[in-house]
Amino acid sequence: MIKKIVLLFFLTLATGMSASERPNILWIYLEDVSGWFSCYGDKVIKTPHIDFLAKEGIRFNRFYTSAGVCSAMRSGTILGMMQTSIGAHQHRSCRATFRGQSMGEYDKNVLPKGVQLVPKIFRDADYYSFNEGTGKDDFNFEFDQKELYDHSSSGWNFKGAKDGSEWTGCPKGKPFFGQIQISGGKSGGRAKKVTPLDKVPVPPYYPDVPEVRKEIAHHYDCLLFTDDQVGQIIAALKRDGLYDNTFIFLISDHGYKLHRHKQMLYEGGINMPCIVRGPGIKTGQVRDDLINSIDIAPASLAAAGINIPKNMEGQDFLAKDYKPKKYTVSARDRCDYTIEKIRAVITPHFKYLRNYTDDRPFMQPTYKDGWPVTIKFREMMAAGKMNKTQMIFFGPDGKEPEEFYDLSKDPHEINNLAQNPKFAKQLAKHRAYLAEWIKKTGDKGQEPESDIGLLCALKRWGAKCVNPEYDHIRHLLKKKAKSNPKKK
Repeated sequence: MIKKIVLLFFLTLATGMSASERPNILWIYLEDVSGWFSCYGDKVIKTPHIDFLAKEGIRFNRFYTSAGVCSAMRSGTILGMMQTSIGAHQHRSCRATFRGQSMGEYDKNVLPKGVQLVPKIFRDADYYSFNEGTGKDDFNFEFDQKELYDHSSSGWNFKGAKDGSEWTGCPKGKPFFGQIQISGGKSGGRAKKVTPLDKVPVPPYYPDVPEVRKEIAHHYDCLLFTDDQVGQIIAALKRDGLYDNTFIFLISDHGYKLHRHKQMLYEGGINMPCIVRGPGIKTGQVRDDLINSIDIAPASLAAAGINIPKNMEGQDFLAKDYKPKKYTVSARDRCDYTIEKIRAVITPHFKYLRNYTDDRPFMQPTYKDGWPVTIKFREMMAAGKMNKTQMIFFGPDGKEPEEFYDLSKDPHEINNLAQNPKFAKQLAKHRAYLAEWIKKTGDKGQEPESDIGLLCALKRWGAKCVNPEYDHIRHLLKKKAKSNPKKK
């Protein structure tokens, strides 16, 4: 208690603000949401509430997530560090149990000394901390939820929280750090079917078939539902007199579920919406400089007047002396049972992709295989009914080891310039950027996943684990099964 009083005293001196004056920090976390909002130029739907936030602050056009899948991205965001720097890059790793199944010995990942999660830093600075909405954490390392939050709920909480407060019991006059997790692209049947299939755009890398149009239209419906939820949050903040003193960071963890988007490092998977508004932020701004999801943590701490830990790799992009990045990086590693290793380097005009697993096609077995749209894709592939552009991703052969795109002219990333001699110098520069980043951050994804990590994946997914990386440990799972026969 004495430590908190002393810390609060020094924070008051540093910021010149009393506890009641210190701003609230709110993350509105959208899940599986591609940024097809009207404020980003989309013409199919109108998203007035998200558009309102954009007008109130800054809309970022070049916000990139550190990964194309939730657990890896969220692990990096909550620490302000790349997931590859702290061994949290394999999707749904470090799980003692998985969907009710005990892993026994598992790939435990203990964070290095001194590395702290953002909610804990805020609590230590005498902020109230909560996690609402879906209540999702999904971190690939050891953590104690009780240390992070004063309150955590897996239900939508704007219709009467404890103590009569819509803000989950936050004491009056005390600032809060909150996360509201919105199901977004996973809203399912709660999103009404209102978007006509014949009105949606179909990117050139997909065949124009009903199954694809149905998926795209459904995502638009989910975005309308999401916009309404964001409107509820804004209304509650205003009703309770909190809006003016609250920094809102609205972000998505990665793109929507269809192929080439979620889990992948093309623009549809990692170039996501990001809107920031709050006290002192000039309204109506649009920024085109490169921002990474790991920058959200330091920017949030700085907005609250809290010192940014030196081990954070992200940057405070709201600082007056902030210098735009030359490049930013995203990473793809194992997702569920599908083993991939891809790194993306994004610069203001170009993107470089290094496909380390170039021995296998993009359409290797994944969790999406049972979907009607995937079945349709595979039927069309086998029947030769896809064009050359579509076969880049949906073809049966291995990938190109390198991809290089001029994003300013080729936003769909169709024309690979890696073999074009006119771009040799630019390609070399981006290779150098990647090598620099690997060395600087100590990318742990450069090493194969541990045997215990692979064994845990085998326990979870069984026969679906077809990648050759599993072959040398399959006998361990069989041996385990024999030593633990089922009771008759």
